[in-house]
Amino acid sequence: MFETLTLDTDTRGVATLTLNRPAKHNAMSARMLEDLTAAAHQLAADDAVRVVVLTGAGTSFCAGGDLGWMAAQRDMDAATRSKEAGKLAAMLGALNTLPKPLIGRLQGNAFGGGVGLASVCDVAVGVDTLKMGFTETRLGIIPATIGPYVIARMGEGRARRVFMSARLFDAHEAVELGLLARSVPAAALDDAIEREVSPYLSCAPGAVAAAKKLARDLGPKIDDAVVTHTINALAQRWETEEAAEGIGAFFDKRKPRWAR
Repeated sequence: MFETLTLDTDTRGVATLTLNRPAKHNAMSARMLEDLTAAAHQLAADDAVRVVVLTGAGTSFCAGGDLGWMAAQRDMDAATRSKEAGKLAAMLGALNTLPKPLIGRLQGNAFGGGVGLASVCDVAVGVDTLKMGFTETRLGIIPATIGPYVIARMGEGRARRVFMSARLFDAHEAVELGLLARSVPAAALDDAIEREVSPYLSCAPGAVAAAKKLARDLGPKIDDAVVTHTINALAQRWETEEAAEGIGAFFDKRKPRWAR
């Protein structure tokens, strides 16, 4: 059913949603955004599903934006780029409002939009060897569309430590920053995920959904105005000389002029 994902549900009602582009390190293409949005809506409507685990195939959880998708955006006009950013926003919104517990199982690295995916999970557990980072500013753009979810998860103060510098950080720091609940050796990852999943199987599904909605209502507001603001901020950034230089340098395999 999905071109870029697999979706399996066990007899307990635990659904595993797997990003399935391992050769591309599960980088997000336009098709993957559409698949994830559709999967989120399908899971939301399935009363048999009690818990959702989000993970990736291969060595990386999600490397961020797909290179082909990035290259295509370089040649788009501002309005079309905004539509593409809107696809990412719609996907993140659908997962963030999923009325089921969403458990992130990070079996490998997460960069850019991959950190955004981790941030919309109710809890994320990762292997202790992973790296994370908001790498957008190296390209002259900004982590705009994922921003509301990242700030909601980390808080502004902690986010400002890593949100703008594009530096990579390890699993230990990801826990300290609030992106991961904890990190474990790879051999212990499945057991750690099961410890997050199993308590929900004793809870009333409707009460879990209502409690999750209440937590969102009491937290930072991520409404249409906020989402539109992030889309516009990213679209405007794409129009700058820095974005043209950064994206161009990346595809030309050279350093941008500001790199030291």
